[in-house]
Amino acid sequence: MKAETVFQGWITTSQGIELTGYTSQHLRRLARNGKVAAVRVGRAWLINQAQLEAYKRKVDKLGSKKHSPRGVG
Repeated sequence: MKAETVFQGWITTSQGIELTGYTSQHLRRLARNGKVAAVRVGRAWLINQAQLEAYKRKVDKLGSKKHSPRGVG
């Protein structure tokens, strides 16, 4: 049985980096803080691809508002 069959819909942090442009540290932080579904396998993280893509869309949609005080700007 191939790993992609067992873990369909889950990606490695390396794949997450390619998909989002986020750093591995940021992806692990999202996983640890429960912002995206993730599971730790040994020292590696597997991240739910659909949740990561949804998180990125949400953050991208906020744009400059996420850095402005009280969402102004």
